Amino acid sequence: MDFDVIVIGSGPGGYIAAIRCAQLGMKTAIIEKYSALGGTCLNVGCIPSKALLDSSEHYYNAAHSFAQHGIAIKDMQLDFGQMIKRKEEVVGQMTKGVEFLMNKNKITTYIGFGSFVDKNTVKVKSNDGQEQQISAKNIIIATGSKPSSFPSMPIDKKRVISSTEALKLPEVPKHLIVIGAGVIGAELGSVYARLGAKVSFVEFAASMIPTMDSTMGKELQKSMRKLGADFYFSHKVTSVENKGDSVVVRAENNKGGLLELEGDYCLVSVGRRPYTDGLELEKAGLKTDERGRIAVNDHLQTEVSNIYAIGDVIRGAMLAHKAEEEGVFVAETIAGQHPHINYLLIPGVVYTWPEVAAVGYTEEELKTNGTPYKAGTFPFKALGRARASMDTDGLVKVLAHAETDEILGVHMIGARVADMIAEAVVAMEFRAAAEDVGIMSHAHPTYTEAFKEACLAATGNRALNI
Repeated sequence: MDFDVIVIGSGPGGYIAAIRCAQLGMKTAIIEKYSALGGTCLNVGCIPSKALLDSSEHYYNAAHSFAQHGIAIKDMQLDFGQMIKRKEEVVGQMTKGVEFLMNKNKITTYIGFGSFVDKNTVKVKSNDGQEQQISAKNIIIATGSKPSSFPSMPIDKKRVISSTEALKLPEVPKHLIVIGAGVIGAELGSVYARLGAKVSFVEFAASMIPTMDSTMGKELQKSMRKLGADFYFSHKVTSVENKGDSVVVRAENNKGGLLELEGDYCLVSVGRRPYTDGLELEKAGLKTDERGRIAVNDHLQTEVSNIYAIGDVIRGAMLAHKAEEEGVFVAETIAGQHPHINYLLIPGVVYTWPEVAAVGYTEEELKTNGTPYKAGTFPFKALGRARASMDTDGLVKVLAHAETDEILGVHMIGARVADMIAEAVVAMEFRAAAEDVGIMSHAHPTYTEAFKEACLAATGNRALNI
């Protein structure tokens, strides 16, 4: 065998798996079809979208709130080209960082399309058409996902776009129609709403971010309305038509009412699908399920014992940090260790502003499960730091077991909650009670006090920070 491990795909799951394998003494190779390492996350997902989210928030604040801080800006102009350029620079820095880590850990990198020859052999076809075969004792599939679509909304990458194209538009849309008000739609919709676009969300479900706790969706919608966004919930899109200089979206609501919207761009953000195209899984004795996923056991092994799969190509949430945890898990499993992942405690984040973050059970899940629980909330508007920073939208909601006081779920919307949620993860990892967090000292004034106060509220004690 040429290698101990071959990793197919260099996204967060793949490159982290490769690094951990190398750290554990395995001779490791990684295969990436694109010229830059890092996968969707670094190139056309997590990182570039956060760069644009940050830039657009700076622009929006300069236009709407700087004056209240005593900062006057005359003749402020948007240089959207520079905003895109900065985003690309950030991406370049990150992908070069991954390349550095591959070299540092002596991981052999192959740029080309990888496909199975058999259960131990992978063919790599480079962009110039040259082919070579490499073999390994173990293979990790980490090929990620691609944007989904439906026949009624074909993506043409011109007027009808996916998240990939939304990150490099040549202009700020006058009217952006967003199909899907989930995480990706909310984030990219907020970018362009802040930059002055009219944004209309058409969503099949009855709320924004429908997979999260319902309180979060309601609160996020309130904040998005302040940006001028319109919402059409419980609507099924029946057709999307590119008319050259515009796009027309037609939909029907759950009562039979018809909707027609016309804009200059339509962003289709209806989820993502596992990407296994061209892998030739059958040559390795593998297949996918009805949703295109590769089946794995609790050790993330496929039905072929030396082949593992991680990240978006398997069950579970499509999150970069979930893939990272699985990459480490598989590397350590191959090395004979006994790693552990608690999937309930992998947090989810929406990087709008205010941000949304959550870990554990939603209130709806606890009700469905029949779990006795108590809830405590604390609003950001009662928080000194939020007042000082003029970021008063949002709240923290803590769900604790009614009998044991163990924290079962934490749901946050507000400034910096993407970072704050880590405290909740730590608390829940050690099975802390709400009272445990409530009696811990939190620096004042900070945003994290909202978590402490929500925990106190869940215990039945009076909130102290109002």
